[in-house]
Amino acid sequence: MKTFRILAAVAVMLVSSLAVAAEGLVALKSPYSAEETMDRLEAEVKARSLNVFSRIDHAAGAQKVGKSLRATEVLAFGNPKGGTPFMACAQTVGIDLPLKALVWEDESSQVWLGYNDPAFIAERHGASDCGVVPKLQKALFGIAEATVAR
Repeated sequence: MKTFRILAAVAVMLVSSLAVAAEGLVALKSPYSAEETMDRLEAEVKARSLNVFSRIDHAAGAQKVGKSLRATEVLAFGNPKGGTPFMACAQTVGIDLPLKALVWEDESSQVWLGYNDPAFIAERHGASDCGVVPKLQKALFGIAEATVAR
């Protein structure tokens, strides 16, 4: 019951500031450029003492092969304190870790910050009742919200 209340509270917070772009993807509009949004995200992750494993610029990769792509960048981050208990619920969760966030600019020049909802990941791996999921949801939403706040 406690988990349901937490999920309901998170859902209410999310309704006003985000859109769901794809199944399991939580996406928040950013008032900043894609580069500034990603810089802010990386700084927020580091401020919370999480490890940054990689920052992947897909648009730069596209340029290397003579293609163009609007700003599209991924940050992979996390720590064993959150990831290990998640994988203890279902070891296959490891394919979805470390956590990742995507910053992209859509066709109308709107910048977005998105991440996979840990509840979606848990469901995918048959671990919907995993106790760490609400904590991860709260942490990811907090990081995302702080990143796009004015």
